[in-house]
Amino acid sequence: MQKSIVNDLSAFGRHAPRGLTQAILEFTRSCPATWGGARRAFFLRALGVKMLSGRPLDVESLGVRMRLYPANNRCEKRLLFTPHYFDPAERALLASVACEDMHLVDIGASAGGYALSMAGLAGARAKILAVEPNPVIFERLIYNIRQNPFATVKALECAVADREGEITLFLDARNQGRTSVRISDAPGDTLKVHARTLKDILASEGYARMDALKIDVAGAEDVILEPFFRQASPDLWPRLILCARSNTAWSVDLERMLPAYGYREVLRSRENIGWQRA
Repeated sequence: MQKSIVNDLSAFGRHAPRGLTQAILEFTRSCPATWGGARRAFFLRALGVKMLSGRPLDVESLGVRMRLYPANNRCEKRLLFTPHYFDPAERALLASVACEDMHLVDIGASAGGYALSMAGLAGARAKILAVEPNPVIFERLIYNIRQNPFATVKALECAVADREGEITLFLDARNQGRTSVRISDAPGDTLKVHARTLKDILASEGYARMDALKIDVAGAEDVILEPFFRQASPDLWPRLILCARSNTAWSVDLERMLPAYGYREVLRSRENIGWQRA
């Protein structure tokens, strides 16, 4: 399943939206953030995905150029058809700590929505590290980075876990952007990838601090954060953590652990929790 997916790396613009696809795209992006607006947008979004039959589109989304593959990929589908619905409160929270020399680490970067949009807000001295373990999605991430004038974004292909070495990555056939090092019963393939710890990544990339950490690894967030806070210097602890809500899969209760390290909850949405260091 995973091996059959081939990315198109041709010049940007080859897959520009046209005709009915363009009309659907314009309509879904103009729908208001209301119950009725969302219903209309989601109906036409599903139609647009079906019409594309697995093909990508080249668009501007969240202020950056991206080639997006909406079939079986929830993140890219949202970025393509409904970017204004794409975690607006979460993006606003990250934007609140953006600065000229912002240091951001995005674990589970997918096609680059968060990392690239934040690069557009941060300055020329920023350091943004986008970490993605799935080779197919990593190739898309690299492609999208190259379509934008940001020398501040670096992509790293590896899993992040509690140890270094080879590890099994579980893929979700229904959502190509969803991968985890935690055992999953979702239908899909497995893949052997190299894993590193967050502490080691920061050291090798020359990070002396983190202004923000965004982490979405499908239920394995605790596998990364618990050893990091136990082993890393407080100087490395991020000012802001934006974390996917996967507490039913966590073996460590991050909602109790992080306040013990001086964090307070500043955001809770259906999908994410934000913690800020006092």
